[in-house]
Amino acid sequence: MLADPRRRSVTRAGDHLLQRRFTAGELPRLRVQVEECAAWAGLCEARRGDFVLAVDEIASNAVEHAGGTGSLLLRRVGDELECRISDSGPGFSEDVIPQILPGLDGATNGRGLWLTRLVTDRFAVSAGAVGAVVTLAMRLR
Repeated sequence: MLADPRRRSVTRAGDHLLQRRFTAGELPRLRVQVEECAAWAGLCEARRGDFVLAVDEIASNAVEHAGGTGSLLLRRVGDELECRISDSGPGFSEDVIPQILPGLDGATNGRGLWLTRLVTDRFAVSAGAVGAVVTLAMRLR
């Protein structure tokens, strides 16, 4: 569900801008919705593309590696735009994320996680009730 700017303000901490489940076929629409919400929340255009790319990488990983579906919560928290993606896969920790660009170190995967950690202001991986929860955020100012 997309927030309606005519019906509520996003200036309060914790306001939900977008909350939905997704599958592979819904990823293109999810990218559009995240971009619209990021613009509406005030994420500057120069960083918006990086944010959408980061969200897409994590959502795509949930679909590909964690059972074909995921759940996204996008909200404004203070001066940040935060996205939390959870899945029902086997889970993982930040230890699997390469320290340098995958391919240069011999790793054959992890590029999306590496890129997401690189372009966001805050990044964390935690265990969910089932699967993993990846939280990423960018400062709005």
